Amino acid sequence: MKPIRVRRTGLILKPDNSRVLLRSFNLTSEKRTQQTLRRIQALTEPSVQAELNLVLEEFDNRHHELKEFFLQRYEQLKPLILTKKAPSIERQLLIGAYFSQEYAVEGAALFNPSLVWHPDQSGVPEGSRRFVLSLRATGEGHLSSITFRVGVLDKQNQIALDPPTRFVSRPESVSYPRYERSLMEHKLRELDHWDELVASVLFSLNDTFTLDDLKSACQTVERQSQERRRRASVPLRSLMTLARANYKVAFSPQRPLSERILFPTSPAEINGMEDARFVAFQGENEKTTYYATYTAYDGKMTMPQLLKTEDFIHFEMSTLNGFEVQNKGMALFPRKIQGRYAMLSRQDNENIYLMFSDNLRFWYYKELLLKPVYPWECVQLGNCGSPLEIDAGWLVLTHGVGPMRRYAIGAVLLDKDNPLRVLGRLREPLLVPDTNEREGYVPNVVYSCGAQIHNNELILPYATSDCASSFAIVPIDDILSAME
Repeated sequence: MKPIRVRRTGLILKPDNSRVLLRSFNLTSEKRTQQTLRRIQALTEPSVQAELNLVLEEFDNRHHELKEFFLQRYEQLKPLILTKKAPSIERQLLIGAYFSQEYAVEGAALFNPSLVWHPDQSGVPEGSRRFVLSLRATGEGHLSSITFRVGVLDKQNQIALDPPTRFVSRPESVSYPRYERSLMEHKLRELDHWDELVASVLFSLNDTFTLDDLKSACQTVERQSQERRRRASVPLRSLMTLARANYKVAFSPQRPLSERILFPTSPAEINGMEDARFVAFQGENEKTTYYATYTAYDGKMTMPQLLKTEDFIHFEMSTLNGFEVQNKGMALFPRKIQGRYAMLSRQDNENIYLMFSDNLRFWYYKELLLKPVYPWECVQLGNCGSPLEIDAGWLVLTHGVGPMRRYAIGAVLLDKDNPLRVLGRLREPLLVPDTNEREGYVPNVVYSCGAQIHNNELILPYATSDCASSFAIVPIDDILSAME
């Protein structure tokens, strides 16, 4: 049997700590915030102007709309300013500056990439394809967000990446249209966060309601007796957290894709948006919608989420539901199979399962697909992104964990009409960390969240030791020939 020819491109995407995001800086208590505000209020106008000039001189060329952000922060702090006289515009800007900070979104790592074809293929030479690469960017506090790069594969599968802009831009929030009461009740019961007080809130609402409606109903409950308010605090927070986990954002179309950052927004994501597995899903009307399953992390609990976009400008995030929505590493098939959605999953930290559903957001049943078999995967088996459809079937990239917690990438082939039927499997890993890849934040790891096929070769973006990312090119025929 011929060895599999794996060509490492040598192209490495390293974290760039000069790409910084504006975010809020919050002190540890309201008391400290008010003390700081009083000190800023006590500054003379010449001192305010001088300090503001220094801030703008140092930071204005590092961010778009810096003053606008400062004024937004001032408006958020305005209720804590104990004066009836409105501060000067310069003092408002300076107050905003004192309660803002820069965050290096990829200061620590740029890893776990996922590749899909770009929705805009205009101007690309014949035989080439433009792609979008999503990556998990991690900065201070191990806080993860989703960032993007754009590149082109030519007919020889040479990769050219567009250089990213040094700026980083967050999207604007878009009001989530309406929530369905029945779905909210269903999810809360599923999470075991249902009690009489939550029921009283939801049953006071219409069949569909807005976030403002929900806030008002919760406030009504909180105005009740002190005892009931204490009882209500935890379940009602869960209710609001669930509602805010469903949201929409939009970027300015003028911002380059590499400048757009999906930064944690909802309480469920406050400690990170992890390992987005993107897939270009072909609907029954042949319309392409990009979905990504990702993990929302609040510091204690993980919650599988679904991202949806058609243009990488407008994004909608929503909760996944059902008894089998557990753990990490869910990966959606790129089309329905026999009229149903299909998803890979790993509920038990060890095995790969296959799920089917009539509803994209609800998953109730799973069937065991793959168990760890070979030495390099004895500890754990999982997927490395959505299945890839080829003539021979569904090509699924896997990751296995072996001795010394070494992660390696393998592959299996599933039947196209019945993906529960395994047609082939690599006995040896397709990719293992080499000498240059084994050192990093988490040593001895190669990992991917999604590859593509171009000119009969696997285009495999992969992370190296949870630090940086690279690409490997592998002939599809080599992979199939090596399968047992």
